[in-house]
Amino acid sequence: MFVDHSQGQEEKVYSSYLELNLEEVEPCISGPKRPHDRVPLKEMKEDWQSCLDSKLGFKGFAIPKETQKKVVEFTFKDQPAQLKHGDVVIAAITSCTNTSNPSVMLAAALVAKKACELGLEVKPWIKTSLAPGSGVVTKYLEKSGLQRYLNQLGFHTVGYGCTTCIGNSGDIDESVASAISQNDIVASAVLSGNRNFEGRVHPHTRANYLASPPLVVAYALAGTVDIDFDSEPIGISRDGKNVYFKDIWPSNEEIANVVQASVLPDMFKATYEAITSGNSMWNQLPVTPSTLYSWDPSSTYIHEPPYFKSMTMSPPGPHPVKDAYCLLSFGDSITTDHISPAGSIHKDSPAAKYLTERDVERKDFNSYGSRRGNDHVMARGTFANIRLVNKLLKGEVGPTTIHVPSGEKLSVFDAAMKYKSDGHDTIILAGAEYGSGSSRDWAAKGPMLLGVKAVIAKNFERIHRSNLVGMGIIPLCFKAGEDAETLGLTGQERFTIHLPTNSGDIKPGQDVIVSTDDGKSFTCTVRFDTEDPDMLEVGNGGMTKDEYVAHFSIWAISKAALLIDCDVPNMTKETMEILGNEQVIAVNQDNDETSPITADWDDVGIPLKTVVEVRDL
Repeated sequence: MFVDHSQGQEEKVYSSYLELNLEEVEPCISGPKRPHDRVPLKEMKEDWQSCLDSKLGFKGFAIPKETQKKVVEFTFKDQPAQLKHGDVVIAAITSCTNTSNPSVMLAAALVAKKACELGLEVKPWIKTSLAPGSGVVTKYLEKSGLQRYLNQLGFHTVGYGCTTCIGNSGDIDESVASAISQNDIVASAVLSGNRNFEGRVHPHTRANYLASPPLVVAYALAGTVDIDFDSEPIGISRDGKNVYFKDIWPSNEEIANVVQASVLPDMFKATYEAITSGNSMWNQLPVTPSTLYSWDPSSTYIHEPPYFKSMTMSPPGPHPVKDAYCLLSFGDSITTDHISPAGSIHKDSPAAKYLTERDVERKDFNSYGSRRGNDHVMARGTFANIRLVNKLLKGEVGPTTIHVPSGEKLSVFDAAMKYKSDGHDTIILAGAEYGSGSSRDWAAKGPMLLGVKAVIAKNFERIHRSNLVGMGIIPLCFKAGEDAETLGLTGQERFTIHLPTNSGDIKPGQDVIVSTDDGKSFTCTVRFDTEDPDMLEVGNGGMTKDEYVAHFSIWAISKAALLIDCDVPNMTKETMEILGNEQVIAVNQDNDETSPITADWDDVGIPLKTVVEVRDL
C-alpha cells in the first residue's frame, strides 16, 4: 500500500485494482433512507419524483399522483406558512466526518455569506443547527469573520457532539409537526452526517438526505429537495432577481484563500491542550470516593446489567431451540437502527412508560443513545423503531407484532416478555443485509434480553453477525435462492433448530435442518465462521469455553482487586458468594489482626474493617 521512494522500486502486485477517473467525480447526495443510495446532484429532482411515484421501499414513498402537488397551509408563530412533499424542515451541519474538513466547513460559511449579501433567508420553520466536531471549527469560523453569516441564516452552534445524525435534533415546532402528520406530508431533513436510516433522524422526516455542509446550507435556502439547482432559482434577491445555485457557490480559490488565512496551527494546540483538564461543570460534579462502583438502583441512566448474574464456573452448554415462536418477520435491509434505535424515545413506547413510572417527565426522556447504560430502557427500546415493517402485521408500519398463541397485537417488548413468561423461545425471520448500518452492540444485546435465540436471514452484515454470536444468538442463513417467502413461512409456525447437542460436533459453516410444527423442513447454514469449534458454546452467551472461564476469572479478579483497601461494609453478599469462603482477608479493627471473611461475614461477630488480601484467584 505504501511506497518508500528512497528504495529500489519493483512492480507491485495486488489482488484487485481500482481505477478512479477524476473527471467523472461529481457532486452527490445520498438518500432518502440509506447512506449508500447515492444521487448525483444533477439528477436529484428526477430522483425525488421517482421516490414519490415508487412503491413503499428504500427508494419509494407510494404517494398517489393526485396528492403529490398538494400544498398544506398552516400557521407558524402567527404567520401564514406552507408545506408540501419534499420541503425541508431540518437542515443540520452535524459533528460527523465532514466537520473535520476545514474546506467544506468554510465553504458552507462562504455560501451563507453570499446568500446573506443577496438578501436570501431560510424559512423560519426550518430547524437549522451547527454542531462542529471540534472547538477548532468555531475558532477558524470566528477568525474568518464568517460565523456571523451562518448565524444570520440560523446555523448557530448548538454543541460539539452527535446531534441530528443520531436523532438528537430535538422537537420541531408543534405547528410544523401537526401539518406533517395530519396531512401525510413526506417532509425532508438534509444533514451533513453519515447515517440516514429510517426513523433515525427524526420521527417527522421520512426523507433524509446526507450532503456536504455547503449543500446543507443551499438546501436550507431552497427550502425543498424537489429542485434542479442547474435550472431553478434557489431564491429571490432583495432587489427581486432570481438567485441560482451558481450565484452562491464559492470557487475553489475562494475556499483555499480563506482556509489559508483562517486555519492556524495554534488553534489546534490551544483547543486540545485543554481536553484533559475538563471544564468547570464537569470538574464540579460531586463524586464519592470508592474502590467499587456504587450502583444506584433508582438511576434511569445507569443500571447493573444482568449478563453475569447467573454465570457459574461451569459453562451450561448449548441451549436447544425447540418449538420457538417467530417474534418478527422482516424483509431486506433491517439495520441496527431498526433493531436498536438511538434517537428520541416515543411518548407511547414501552421505554416511555418505564420512565414515566419512575417520575421522569417527557421533556427529560432524552434518547436511547443517552440511556444505553440502562438495560431496562434499552430492552424496551429494542425493535422500537417507528418505521419498522413487520410482515406479521401485513405491511403495517410501527414497533408492534403479533403474539402468535393469542393473536394479540402488542408492542414488540410486551410480546417478547409474554413469550418469556410462558417459557417460550423466539426467533426472527429476515431477508438480506440483516444488521447493516452502524455496528451497534445493543442491536445484539437487546434481542438477547428479549429472549431471541436465533435469527434466520438471507445474509448478515459482518460485524452484526459476530455480535449476535457474542450474545449467544444463533445466526442462520437460508440457502441461495430461498427465503421465508419461497419456503412458504408465514411466521405463525413454531421452529425447531436441529443443532448437535454436543458443542464439539458443531462445525463452522455447517448445514442444519430447521423444522416447523406444520411439517415444513428446510436447510440453513450456521454462520459460526470461526475455525475454533469451541466458539460454538452459544449457551455460554456466545463465548468459547476458554473465553467463558477467562471472562469469569477476569471479572472475579477485577472485583477482588477492587476490594483491596475497601471498607468491609461496602462489600455485597453477591461479591462474597462469588469469591468464595476464606479467600478475602480483612483487618480486625479491634486488634489489627487479619481474619478471613466468609459469605456470612456480618454474622460472625468480628468487627472487620479493611480488606488487605484476596487469595487463590
